[in-house]
Amino acid sequence: MKKKQPNRKKGQSRAQHAGVKAKKHLGQHFLKSEETALKIAQTLEAANYDLVVEIGPGTGVLTKHLLARNLKVLALEIDRESIAYLEAGFGLNHPNLPLQNFSVSEQDFLKADLATLNQGKEMGITGNFPYNISTQIVFKVLEQRQFVPEFSGMFQKEVAQRICAKPGSKVYGILSVLTQVFYETQYLFTVPPGVFNPPPKVDSGVMHMRRKENQELPVSESLLFKVVKQAFQQRRKTLRNSLKNFQLSDTLREEAIFNKRPEQLHYTEFIELTQKIAIDAVSNQ
Repeated sequence: MKKKQPNRKKGQSRAQHAGVKAKKHLGQHFLKSEETALKIAQTLEAANYDLVVEIGPGTGVLTKHLLARNLKVLALEIDRESIAYLEAGFGLNHPNLPLQNFSVSEQDFLKADLATLNQGKEMGITGNFPYNISTQIVFKVLEQRQFVPEFSGMFQKEVAQRICAKPGSKVYGILSVLTQVFYETQYLFTVPPGVFNPPPKVDSGVMHMRRKENQELPVSESLLFKVVKQAFQQRRKTLRNSLKNFQLSDTLREEAIFNKRPEQLHYTEFIELTQKIAIDAVSNQ
């Protein structure tokens, strides 16, 4: 005996009957606002690359606006229900989209090798990112930035603000400094909880990052990351105290910069500080 299908109310889409439910353990909050999705899709300039990687497409609310711009979209998803819908029902629901530009891959972005996603070519990255891995996503982009000239997306508002924060801000920290070394960042707009299903308990924020071209560090990248992270682990202390594990010489420790707290330093000052530490280490060998 066939199950009776539920009546679809006027105006409801197939996506609402796709059987795709937001899963708490995956940090899913599905975007339901067409206006917000369109605004996010428009954050990408999409210049000089031919592929956009969308992380966590869910039911494709953002995806369709990317495709409507005639962009080639690769959606990375780990939720089997979402994958099943995107590979089947999504096309039925949006028959006028250029679906030849769309593909879905069951992959965890955090484990993906970006060199293989677009055959070694550059790509843009965007998405409505799960809050629980959003910071890790940014660090992944930094690690493989040679493939990512442009990055945008929706985060928990506090995280988006932190990425774009300037020195002196209460939210300025590790993520701010390390991101701004390699990318120009811009906080774009705030998104209220009501545009999601289920609604999160906090506001969200959309931001954009454009890679700085020909950015060559005059210091070891690994040492810079180590200095920044160590400095902010004790952000209320002066650098003289927070960086004491580097075994700095007394001469270096007396320099004026060590009287400052980490949130007072511009990213360029962190680069200069790392240079000083590197030279000091060689001199004391």
